[in-house]
Amino acid sequence: MEGYLIHLLILIGIYLILAISLQLAVGFTGLLNLGHIAFYCIGAYTSALLALNNFPFWLCFSLAGIVAMLFGFLLSIPTNKLKGDYLALATMGFSFVIYAVVLNWTSLTRGPLGLPGIPKPSLFGISFSNNFSFLILTAIIALISYLIVKKITISPFGKVLEATRDDELATRVLGKNTFKIKTYALGISAFFAGIAGSLYSHYITFIDPSSFTLLQLIPVLCIVIIGGLASLKGTILATIILVLLPEPLRFIGFPSSIVGPARQMIYALILLLILLYKPKGFYGKVELE
Repeated sequence: MEGYLIHLLILIGIYLILAISLQLAVGFTGLLNLGHIAFYCIGAYTSALLALNNFPFWLCFSLAGIVAMLFGFLLSIPTNKLKGDYLALATMGFSFVIYAVVLNWTSLTRGPLGLPGIPKPSLFGISFSNNFSFLILTAIIALISYLIVKKITISPFGKVLEATRDDELATRVLGKNTFKIKTYALGISAFFAGIAGSLYSHYITFIDPSSFTLLQLIPVLCIVIIGGLASLKGTILATIILVLLPEPLRFIGFPSSIVGPARQMIYALILLLILLYKPKGFYGKVELE
C-alpha cells in the first residue's frame, strides 16, 4: 500500500510540472496549445535515448528541456498569427507529426516496440533507484518548477503575458513585441514539459509512442481548466484531485480494459460540470473562450 501511495505522489509531481507549464501558455498567455503532449514526448525520448547511450542524468534531464524548448520556439514561428481554434488545430497537428516521427523512425526510437531499460537517475553520486528516493527527486523538481513559473507570472514579463492574452492589439500599440512574448511563453512552457517527460521516462523505465497520444493530453488540459485559467493554486488542487479521483476504480474489480475508458469518462464529466456551473474553474481569473 505504501508503494502504491508513493507511485501516486510521483505521478502527481510529474503531472503538476506538466500542468503548470501548460497553464503558462494557455492560462497566462492565451495560447490554446493542444500540442503540449508533443513537448512531453520530445523530452521523454531525448532523455531516454541519451541515458541509454550512457550519458549522465543531469545532461539527459537538461537537454530534454532544452530540445523541447527549441521545438517550442520553432512551433511559435508558423503559428504566431493564429488564434483560438486555428491555433489549437495547428498545435494539434504538430503533436500528430511528432507522434508519427517517434512511431516510424524505428532506427532511432524503435517505433512501436518502444525503448526499454531506461536507467534510473543518478545525481551527484546519489542513486534514485527506488521509488521513495525518486519521489524526493520529483518533489524537489516540481517545487523548483512551481517557484520559477510563479516568479515568471508575478514579474513584469508575466504582466505582459496577461496583457497579450487579454488584448494583443492594445499590447502591441503600447510598444510590446507580442511575437517575441508569445515565442518566449511557448518556449518556456515547452521546456518544463520536456523535463516532465524526462522524469516520466526515467521513472517508468519504458516508453513507446502510445504514451504520448492526444488522449494523454486530456487529463492535463482538464487540470488546467478545472483548476482555473491563470491560477497556479488551482492547478495544484486540480492535479491532486484528478490524479487521485479515478483510483478507486482499480479496487472495484473492473477489468483493466474498462478502467482506462472509465477514467476518460470521469474527466469528461467533471470538465462538463465545471464549464456549466463554474466556468472559471476553482480559482480561475479568466473564463475559457
